[in-house]
Amino acid sequence: MRRRDTLLAAAGLLALPAAEATKKKTAPAPKRRPARSSSDSYGPREDLLAFAAEVADRRGLERAWIVKELAQAHKVETVQKLMMPAPAGTPKNWLGYRDRFVEPRRVAAGAAFWQANEGWLVKAEQRFGVPPAIVIGILGLETFYGRLNGGFRVIDALATLAFDFPVGRKDRSPFFRGELEEFLVMCEREKIDPQQPKGSFAGAMGMVQFMPGSFNRYALDFDGDGRIDLGSSGADAIGSIANYLAANGWQRGMPTHFAVTPPDDAAELALLLAPDIVPSFSAAEFAEHGARLDDAGRAHEGRLALVLLENAEGPPNYVAGTQNFYAITRYNWSSFYAMTVVLLGEAVAAARGPAPGGR
Repeated sequence: MRRRDTLLAAAGLLALPAAEATKKKTAPAPKRRPARSSSDSYGPREDLLAFAAEVADRRGLERAWIVKELAQAHKVETVQKLMMPAPAGTPKNWLGYRDRFVEPRRVAAGAAFWQANEGWLVKAEQRFGVPPAIVIGILGLETFYGRLNGGFRVIDALATLAFDFPVGRKDRSPFFRGELEEFLVMCEREKIDPQQPKGSFAGAMGMVQFMPGSFNRYALDFDGDGRIDLGSSGADAIGSIANYLAANGWQRGMPTHFAVTPPDDAAELALLLAPDIVPSFSAAEFAEHGARLDDAGRAHEGRLALVLLENAEGPPNYVAGTQNFYAITRYNWSSFYAMTVVLLGEAVAAARGPAPGGR
C-alpha cells in the first residue's frame, strides 16, 4: 500500500474533511467489553481513573475535576462506526471528490465569506504569507464556512476513541488519549465547560476543524477581543489557519503546483511516485526521469513531488506539487484534499471578480 493510501486508511475515511463525513455501513465490530448503550455515561471506570491521575500529574490539572468531567462523557457507537476504514477495494475518484466541493453553492458562500472578512484575510497574508484563496479553500472544505461544524460532543467523541477505540483496524487510542488530554488542558485554560463544545466524530472543532492539540498550538485571538473563538469568529478562524500553515512549512510567494506530463516509461513513473506527496526531486531531476513540466515548473528552484490523482477506472491526473502543496496536506493528509483546496479557492476568487487595487 502506498504511503498516501496508508494515511487515508488511518484517517478512517477517504480523506474527507471530518465535518463532511457521512455514516458508512460497516459490519459490527467485535466488542472489547460488554456493550453499553450510547446513552450511558462512563462513570468512574478504572482506566479512566488511571488516565485522570496521569494527566493531573503531567499537566498540573485538578484530578477530581478531570474525573468529574470524564465521568459524564458518553460512549457513542456512531463515532466508532465512522472511525472504521472504507471497505477494501473502494475506488478513489479524484474528479468526483473535486466536484463534491467545487460547486456553485460553496463557491457563492465562499465569495460572501471573503467579502465579509477581506480585511482579516489581507492581514493574515501580510503576517503569514498565506494567500486568501488558500484560507478560503480550507474553510470551504472543512465546514462550508461554518455551516457544518459538527454535532458530536467533543468530550464524548474523544472519550469513545480514547477508551473504546473500535476493533477491526489499527488501534489509534494513544493518539486520541493525547487529544483528550489536550482538550482538558484547553478547557481549563480557556475557561470552557468541557461538556459544551461540539465538533466532528473525531473531536475536531470549530470552523477550522482543529483537533485540541492543534488548537493549543496554533489557534489565535486574531481579532484581539481577549478570547479565541473558532466557532463563530471569521477573524480568529482565518488567522489560525494561516498560522497553522506557516508553522507547517508554507513558503511566502511559492505556487502550490505546476502542470506536468508524467513519464511514459513505467519504471521512471514508479520512481517519481515512490516518495508520494513529499517534494523530493528538482525540476532537472523530473526531466531526467522523463516528466515534462510547464515553463513555470522548469524554472522552479525548490523540490517537487509527482502527485497522482486517481480517477477510479478512468485515466489519472497528475500535478507537480511544491512545498506549499505539501504544507496543505499537513492539514489533511490527502492529495485530493490539497488539490481541491487550491481549486475551490481559485473558483471563489474568480467568482468575486477583480477587486479594488488589483487583489
